Amino acid sequence: MRNETQAFASLDQLSSAVQNCEKCPRLRAYCRAVAREKRRAFRAQVYWGKPVPGFGDPAGRLLIVGLAPAAHGGNRTGRMFTGDRSGDFLYAALHRAGFANQPVSTGRDDGLTLTDAYITAAARCAPPDNKPTRQELDNCRDYLQQELALLKNAHVIVALGQIAFEATIAALTDRGVVIPQPRPAFGHNLAYRLQAYLLIASYHPSQRNTSTGLLTAAMFDRVLERARQALR
Repeated sequence: MRNETQAFASLDQLSSAVQNCEKCPRLRAYCRAVAREKRRAFRAQVYWGKPVPGFGDPAGRLLIVGLAPAAHGGNRTGRMFTGDRSGDFLYAALHRAGFANQPVSTGRDDGLTLTDAYITAAARCAPPDNKPTRQELDNCRDYLQQELALLKNAHVIVALGQIAFEATIAALTDRGVVIPQPRPAFGHNLAYRLQAYLLIASYHPSQRNTSTGLLTAAMFDRVLERARQALR
């Protein structure tokens, strides 16, 4: 059964609730263990080790939904797609497209700002093997649904990977958006008009996908250009 959250009046309130969330004991135990043990390269750093809130421009018209923080990325730095290879790929692309003021993201105090874009994820805690359970995703779904409510200008959504794609559709359904039949199917750079929203699917910028060529910079640039055109 899905755990529902209270309604929040602002993104700051929602961010605070996310950071203090304890809905998923398995994920909380894993994130804390990773934060204690650390990776050798980051031994001197203090890991965040908590659920990671969304990040970006509260007035943004573009919403990017990822899978979850990386164990030694967002779980270390406290910001989505920050301090890992996926983030290197994503923020470089957002900078090329004009949504980010710089192409790199190393920590919460690195000066990165997003313009007209906001980044969140289907799961707010780093999961073992990057595989949250169905119940864990359901536990986080209310946070995504409430972000959709609070990000009043966001009407173009880029979902990174199939799990994020399905989580977004579920959260939109919670918002009362009617999902057409046949149900939208995941596929790279496929787009679906869902009432007031345009949902664009993309392969996730994981190191596996980018190193094998399943997702190239040019492919992802086309996704962001499609989003940019929709915003125009």
